[in-house]
Amino acid sequence: MPASATKARRVAVLADSDTRWKWGALTAARISPGGADAHLDGYLLRGRATPTARQLAEVGADADSLREVTAAEFLRTMAGEPYDVLVLALVGGGVQAMLHGLGRVWEGRTDRPVVVTGYVGVVYEKLTDGLLLRHGADLVLANSRQDADRFRAVYEGVGADAAAVTEVALPFLGGAERTGGHGHPYTVVFAAQPSVPDGRRDRTYLLDRLIGHARRHPDRDVLLKLRSKPGEHTTHIEELPYQKLVQKADPPPNFRLVYGHMGDVLDRTDLLVTVSSTAALEALHRRIPTAVLTDLGVREALGNHHFVGSGCLASWDQLDDGHRPVPDEEWVARQGVAADGGYARAFDTARERITQLLGRPGGLPPLAPYYTPVTAPGYLPGVLARHHLAPDGTPLPGAPAADRPPGPVRQLVRRAARGAYRHGVQRVAPVIRRVGEL
Repeated sequence: MPASATKARRVAVLADSDTRWKWGALTAARISPGGADAHLDGYLLRGRATPTARQLAEVGADADSLREVTAAEFLRTMAGEPYDVLVLALVGGGVQAMLHGLGRVWEGRTDRPVVVTGYVGVVYEKLTDGLLLRHGADLVLANSRQDADRFRAVYEGVGADAAAVTEVALPFLGGAERTGGHGHPYTVVFAAQPSVPDGRRDRTYLLDRLIGHARRHPDRDVLLKLRSKPGEHTTHIEELPYQKLVQKADPPPNFRLVYGHMGDVLDRTDLLVTVSSTAALEALHRRIPTAVLTDLGVREALGNHHFVGSGCLASWDQLDDGHRPVPDEEWVARQGVAADGGYARAFDTARERITQLLGRPGGLPPLAPYYTPVTAPGYLPGVLARHHLAPDGTPLPGAPAADRPPGPVRQLVRRAARGAYRHGVQRVAPVIRRVGEL
């Protein structure tokens, strides 16, 4: 049975990368009835992007317990654990697989947890595909008013129930609003992204312009904020880490690479520069001048098209000459950031809906994803198979499982396999592509 309303709520988060763990854990804390009193168990889905201990420490999102699981093990756990809320912080295909797998293990049950999912940040690609893969959760969170409108339009357009769409905000916004200087040299921060842009020429261009800005303004601190160290994976694959590109450059003393929590970096930031990172929304929320680069074009492939109308679009030439973008307040408000002080109330509706669902007479109905063997017979089986599930949601024969913690040999083999995969992604694959372009 779900936990009593008089006791701490039990919440589980299943995540498949460092960024999605951050989003899932912080979202869970904000939407859980009872807030800080909730008991949070974290599960990390084993895969190429399973975060390292360093990445988890940098994220700064705590849990009462945290362990790595396979899909099959997670489903077995969910069959017996009495959680109130489950947050699926996964890529779309992972959400769909878990919805079908959970539907199978909870078959005939009405006392199941409330299932919540959503997006880590800006939704600038695969909107329809990603949304339909998330359909079936009790709540599909939209990080802004604009996203909520778009999400409902997609669901209604295919004849799917749109009632699950719930407007919230990005859970990691916060920190003090910038009102003046911070006592340090004027600081320019470039928020790097693992896969935007993805080509050597474009990434080298951005690095050269950032270093050039440092040379042009020796009185400024110019920081390259990095998400991960070489060999670590994030939500997206990074084939050309800036750490390697900078080895061939000759940056001035006022240029530095930095890691750590973005909020800590923003504490000393005077100008945030990016191509399309969600860090732009974090900076705007704190009233920090923010520039979204146009140097490589304003294109869907870069994600900076999302910022059309924001007032933040600018080029390095303009920034070198001292330009500081001024955001459009109406646009900012539609993104759920710095919106008339309403951020503190942004999660009220989600909490109320969860409370209502937990108190629903007769319990909760079965999960009902839009994709079924009837509606998508040529697509759904492949999505489920990637997570070792059959079309009916049951684990396939031979599916990876972990009935006990891996021993030293299994840990060694796993680390070696991950290392080989990352080497292939970061070293071998780019060479193959270059040869193919000859």
